[in-house]
Amino acid sequence: MDIVSNYARISFNFGPTLLSWMETYAPDIYQAILDADRQSMEWRSGHGNAIAQVYNHIIMPLANTRDKRTQIIWGIKDFEHRFKRSPEGIWLSETAADIETLDIIAECGIKFTILAPHQAARVRKIGGGRWKDVSGRQIDPTRAYICKLPSGRIINIFFFDGPISLSVAFEKLLTRGEDFVNRLLGGFSTTRKWRQILNIATDGESYGHHHRFGDMALSFALNHIESQGLAMLTNYGEYLEKHPPAHEVEIQENTSWSCMHGIERWKSNCGCNSGNHPGWTQEWRAPLRDAFDWLRDQIAVKYEQKAKESLKDPWKARDEYITLLLNPSEENTNKLFERHAAKILREDEKIVILKLLEIQRHAMLMYTSCGWFFDELSGLETVQVIQYAGRAIQLSENVFSESMESMFLNKLSKAQSNLPEHKDGTHVYEKFIKPAMIDAKKVGAHYAISSLFEDYPEKIKIYSYTVIKEDYQKKLKDTIKLAIGRIRIISETVRETECIGFCVLHLGDHDFNGSARTFPDDGAYRLVKEEILNKFEKGAFADIIRLMDKHFGMHSYSLRDLFKDEQRKILNEVIDFAMKEFEETYRHINENNQILMGFLQEIGMPLPKGFRIAAEFTLNYDLEKAFTEEKLNIEKIQNLINEVKRWNVMLDSTDLEFVIRKKVENIMECLNRNPSDFSLMVEIQRITTLLKLLPIEINFWYMQNIYYKMTKTIYKEFLLKAKSGDENAVRWIDVFKQIGPDLFFNTAVTQGD
Repeated sequence: MDIVSNYARISFNFGPTLLSWMETYAPDIYQAILDADRQSMEWRSGHGNAIAQVYNHIIMPLANTRDKRTQIIWGIKDFEHRFKRSPEGIWLSETAADIETLDIIAECGIKFTILAPHQAARVRKIGGGRWKDVSGRQIDPTRAYICKLPSGRIINIFFFDGPISLSVAFEKLLTRGEDFVNRLLGGFSTTRKWRQILNIATDGESYGHHHRFGDMALSFALNHIESQGLAMLTNYGEYLEKHPPAHEVEIQENTSWSCMHGIERWKSNCGCNSGNHPGWTQEWRAPLRDAFDWLRDQIAVKYEQKAKESLKDPWKARDEYITLLLNPSEENTNKLFERHAAKILREDEKIVILKLLEIQRHAMLMYTSCGWFFDELSGLETVQVIQYAGRAIQLSENVFSESMESMFLNKLSKAQSNLPEHKDGTHVYEKFIKPAMIDAKKVGAHYAISSLFEDYPEKIKIYSYTVIKEDYQKKLKDTIKLAIGRIRIISETVRETECIGFCVLHLGDHDFNGSARTFPDDGAYRLVKEEILNKFEKGAFADIIRLMDKHFGMHSYSLRDLFKDEQRKILNEVIDFAMKEFEETYRHINENNQILMGFLQEIGMPLPKGFRIAAEFTLNYDLEKAFTEEKLNIEKIQNLINEVKRWNVMLDSTDLEFVIRKKVENIMECLNRNPSDFSLMVEIQRITTLLKLLPIEINFWYMQNIYYKMTKTIYKEFLLKAKSGDENAVRWIDVFKQIGPDLFFNTAVTQGD
């Protein structure tokens, strides 16, 4: 019926981590979110829907004062950088709150936050009156409250409607938009004499991930409420302006919305967990936090001592470090030094300061709340926060020339895994964290191995490093590959430069032998290079490995040491080579037994398992290949679909859906750029018709967005031409309309003719 922006109609917050990822990898959606906030400001008296967030989602009551302040400042600065305005509200991670946190957000200019109803303790009218106990979720969530703080400041607080929020998250309220509307409207009461605000708070993933099509239920509900005049849509900022609080509130400190024990979920075995692993314990939570607290405090002392040699106020400099995280340009970096340097700094002193600031960043990242939220020490989220701690230790050893790792691991060893193979925190650290640590030599090894499969330019960015090629040579003998060279690696984060020499030998499949090290001078590197190339020309590959051991020492690397994306890319190439042999074998079985398979089917006998597997493999392979060809052969695809149905084989829906979707999306993008290309229009029409015959479900979301945009712009242009008698435009309109229903559009509504 229509495509709308839910974000333009609801209050929302995004974490800086997600937004920074979207900015690079999903720029259209990122821009749509920014546009939604601007649209909401036009609709809501200048108040935007977007709300800031504590920077990396730490549990604020468990943080020290210094970290609380930096988290708020960084969250606000990140918000301002993206939304081009100051935030009025801030979302506290897990709504975890204490008075000090509220005071700091008020000090930083924040007007409001949102808490769960059970976090309220007592209320009274502003200006006096008796306090009323509202503990146990008794507070009325349909108005705003002020909370008076020890400093004399105030913060406005909204308490969300708990029962309705719970219904959205856990009671399948999003199954029908009509039910959602009725439940929301049920939150109002005619007995109240003020302008009520009905607000709920839910995780974003409820709308689609946890509850399929929940985003549609939300858009239906909002549209129905607004179009029928059942209530007025607003946001917190607008409501505060028009209906200032008449009551004040005191909160229950050290509480949150997702732990019935307060904030214990992030520091103890309180009993809160996913419920998926009966018998498991979360006793590991306390020693994990204890180890982090010890590391944070050790780092803080050393940071302050070292930074004071160059900075006027190390902690103010840390607060402002967010400007470099948002824009790490040379100009921004120099401005930071100009504002905070206590003296004229040498280049090596600047590098030390940047390392110190990075240490502090990781010392906060390690407190990201999901590290404690789930059930197991070796889980993805917990390993990630330990990895942040590992990076802080790695940089600290470089700057302070003093190891903290052994003491940290001693404390971490007290955290016991539920899985025998992972033992404890020390084992997890050695197994997952140490191998993931990155330095210039590892970047060099990554460059060396991956350069065997792609031609790098003279200068390339590899994650947060810039790599400049100084010398490079690649050799091939049969299936054996060799690359040797020298590169300059520059860390964009701390501006440190290192010159690395490398050599990598690929003996086939996943067998890589690589080495990287710094060389004292150009002459030493040239001698090693000449010696290795000489051995390669003679085919003395075993000698090359011995030379690498001799000249590069213990700095040896394999495919395991590549960054994950490139590792998968290379392994896919290796696998593809092996799969071609499988494909030939299965194709031979399938083609040579077609007559027999047909006869078996005719007399009602089941196909032998081997025949079915051969047909399944071959047809999946052929379909995927057909959809990766530059020009699609529709007849060929139709025949393959018929074969799939004939033999009733299972399709690899996940891989095949991805390949098909990307192909059709690309064609749709081409049509959007070249709408007059009628052949593209016909091709899309034939493909979308064909896709209905495939026994897999295609995600049309992106294609639908493109089609919808075209109905608002290009379609209208062709409609005018058609009405003036342009036969080509008439044909275009006709085919365009045929595509709509295949993408699940009601074309009579969307095109209005």
